[in-house]
Amino acid sequence: MKWWQKGIIYEIYPKSFYDSNGDGIGDLPGIVTKLPYLKELGVDAIWLTPIYLSPQVDNGYDVADYRKVDPMFGSNHDLERLIEQAHKNGLKIILDMVANHTSDQCVWFKESKKSRNNYFSDFYIWRDPKPDGSAPNNWAASFGGSAWTYVPERRQYYLHYYAAQQPDLNWENPLVRQYVFDAMRYWKAQGVDGWRLDVITQISKDLSFKDVKGLPGQKYVPLKNTSGPHMHQFIHELNQQVLSPFEMMSVGEAPNSSIDEILKLTAPEREELDMAFSFEHMRIDKAAGKHGEIAVKKPDFKQLKDVLSKMQTELADKAWNALYFENHDRSRIPSRWGNDKEYRYESATAFATILHGLCGTPFIFQGEEIGMTNPTYSVDEYEDIDLKNKYQEQVEEKHLLTTEEFLNIEHKIARDNGRTPMQWDTSPNAGFTQGKPWYKVNPDYKQINVKVDIASKKSIFKYYQKLIALRHQEDILTEGKYQEMMPEDKNIFAYYRVLENKRWLVVVNMTDRQIESDQVKDLIKDYRSVILHNYKSKEISATLAPYEAYIVQK
Repeated sequence: MKWWQKGIIYEIYPKSFYDSNGDGIGDLPGIVTKLPYLKELGVDAIWLTPIYLSPQVDNGYDVADYRKVDPMFGSNHDLERLIEQAHKNGLKIILDMVANHTSDQCVWFKESKKSRNNYFSDFYIWRDPKPDGSAPNNWAASFGGSAWTYVPERRQYYLHYYAAQQPDLNWENPLVRQYVFDAMRYWKAQGVDGWRLDVITQISKDLSFKDVKGLPGQKYVPLKNTSGPHMHQFIHELNQQVLSPFEMMSVGEAPNSSIDEILKLTAPEREELDMAFSFEHMRIDKAAGKHGEIAVKKPDFKQLKDVLSKMQTELADKAWNALYFENHDRSRIPSRWGNDKEYRYESATAFATILHGLCGTPFIFQGEEIGMTNPTYSVDEYEDIDLKNKYQEQVEEKHLLTTEEFLNIEHKIARDNGRTPMQWDTSPNAGFTQGKPWYKVNPDYKQINVKVDIASKKSIFKYYQKLIALRHQEDILTEGKYQEMMPEDKNIFAYYRVLENKRWLVVVNMTDRQIESDQVKDLIKDYRSVILHNYKSKEISATLAPYEAYIVQK
């Protein structure tokens, strides 16, 4: 097996991980300082969100220079030292490549917008206005408003799927592809081991640029499918030019991709990606607003089971799963799907058991391993451009939601919920910085932090250590077959992992109430050897306590 099939990958949001110089911003030397912590946890690799030079309109996902580390994080030398020290500690380094778009401060774009006939003119997607001078079509940007911005110098609009300051690259131009590939080769030469590829399925566009049908009165309409006709061709070329020759691990972000599309992206014989992040299972609590506004609903755990099980069965023996619940774009699971008050430990470990018991590579987001929670901030305390744009559009301009309604939703699902500074100890600013933090520390840090958790009798960190150790030690978790049990149950997730004569049973109560189940009673009657259990003092039984989770074998 490849190292990443047996490994666990830990995502670091550098800005919020650990500040070594007191400026309030996490940095690369700070990550070096915490390598012993990551080694103690037991992970195999670190994925860093973008650390390149950037105006930080979208927290580094607007890249101005792919070959230069942003001074807020340190220097290129600091990154080289991190790579060297990580390797000495047996940890691999994965960088984030933002290949769909750049910053509008990137020299490529600065040159491109000057005229229609210079070297960089065709590096981005430019289109003439409609006869009335309006945008080429009615596409909406993901962060609100039109996906097109007008530039007087060219008398044309450029396309941006995200912020206006994030113009989309034109992958139809072979030069663009080579510039991206060269940047990746540069970091390979510095020792980087792999790539997380940001919104990689969006690099090919629908070249007809037709209007899309929306709701009545909807001026700008979000695209439901952003995978263009040449996507697989471009990703295959990326594989052949960079990934395969240098044996670099790859995991692609695949918004709006179906399981069939994920399979095409990751089937080894197609030579595209090693893994892909699906979004479908993260939509179990998303609802559709009547007028396109954000909305949430009670989590549908039956839907969660259905999606995860389908991923397990559809990809079995054909491709490899990327497993995650939290990342820099997602909220904290104890707050979102669990109970972050009375049952924070139990709900954190319950969902961790579900995820780490599945076949695939688990990804852990910083703070997940100590059960960090969502903050409940006011609008002006958040930093995210997506949240602020949606507030302006949906509350202030269109009056689709009140401020209270908007916050009740964002307190559940805002991207910024996972970006608060890492909580290390009970000292000021949770031990993250000696200065003023760039983003407000969650006020619960005195109760929830690394130091307190590790010393606790109910340590989430130690539970994660056990889950990680099991994956390293037990082939059944990486090679065993998956078989869902009780598929119609809305509250209990139960499945087998089977390898040769060994059979493990995973049972998880996903609710905050006690459940007694005859089906569970039948399942566990021959299973008495406990592999892992998040209720230490309780016997394995068919009466499941709130968020009880266990792995047992005969």
